[in-house]
This record gives sequence, C-alpha cells and structure tokens, in this order.
Amino acid sequence: MTVVAFDFDGTLSDSEMTVLLGDRRGVAADMDEITERAMNDEIEYAESLRKRAALLEGLPQAEADAAFDEVVLREGAADLIEELNAAGVTTAILTGGFERGVAAALEREGVSVDHIVSNRLPIEGDELTGAVEGPLIEGTKDDALAALADDVGVDLADTVAVGDGANDLPMLEVAGLAIGFEPKPAVEPHCDVVVTSMAEARETLLEEAVLTEH
Repeated sequence: MTVVAFDFDGTLSDSEMTVLLGDRRGVAADMDEITERAMNDEIEYAESLRKRAALLEGLPQAEADAAFDEVVLREGAADLIEELNAAGVTTAILTGGFERGVAAALEREGVSVDHIVSNRLPIEGDELTGAVEGPLIEGTKDDALAALADDVGVDLADTVAVGDGANDLPMLEVAGLAIGFEPKPAVEPHCDVVVTSMAEARETLLEEAVLTEH
C-alpha cells in the first residue's frame, strides 16, 4: 500500500479556481498574473494567495458558488482516482486551492479521495471577506504529505506526489516518486518523471508497480 498525493489546479484539473472566481469579480487578468508569478517561484506562494483572495473581497457567495461549479477534473482524472482507490492505494489531494471547488469537481464525476487538504475563503454577510484560511497558506505540502504518510503507516520514500507548480516543490522533493504534470520550468528539474496527460500518469504508476494491470 502506498499514498498518491495530487495537486489540484493545473494537475487533476486544468481549471484555476482563483481565475474562475476572478472572472466573476472582474479581476481575472490580475489573478492570472499573480498565479503565474507564484507558480514560477517568483513570489512566495502565501503572499500570492493572500493577494488573490484580497481581490475577491465583496464577491457574493452565490457568484463564488457558481464559479466553483465550473471547476472540472481533466480527462482521465476520475478514472485514475477510481483505479487507485480500487487498488487499495491511499489517494489525497493537497491543494492551496479551495475545498468547495475540489468537492464540486469530485461530486460531478462521482469520485472521492481518502484525504483532502485545502484552503477556504471565509464568508460574512453572504460575501467573500477577501481573507483566506487553511493549512496550505503558510504550511507546505511536504509537511502535509509527511503527516499523511505517518497516518497511513507508510514511509515517505514509498509515496508518490503529482504536481506542476512551485508550491508543489516541497512534496515533489520528499516523495519517493515525483511526477511533474506539465510542470513549470522552475519545477521540472525536481521531477523524476514528466507527464502531459492522466493516461501518461497512469502508465508511470503501472511501470512503478503502484498500479497493476488486471
């Protein structure tokens, strides 16, 4: 048994939650610029997330919910998660994104993972406050992966991490197998394998005997 931990935005999903939210607040271009700088490791992730959340202050909850409902899993992601679950592999999503969007995407496909570690956008008076809360603002994905491995009773060396951006680097660096999903230039050198589709990710997991053909 092992643990496979996925990033969400840019990995399991090609949606970018903050940009979808930003579209509804008229600040998507600003969001995109901040996100790109963070993913390329030009600014600290925590700073970028707070900047993006601040741009959303005053967005009505109904608009936020509508944005989260647009979040979708990329082709093949649901099938891969289902196959990992069926194989007894512990599946996890470790994301600086927001639990509501992750939940909406998983529910739409009728799949679930064993663990989700994510952030939240607090609401007051039916509007986003512009703040952000959660374990993956200052906290890093290596600590989250280590805690998960400890809970499950596996060595970090037996875990798999799949991600694309700079905030995935900590977990990619400590995992036994680091899979880069169309990784950013600053991230690619730290990946053991680079893939561009969920089908390629599945092939890698077969080659590494995390999955077996039935």
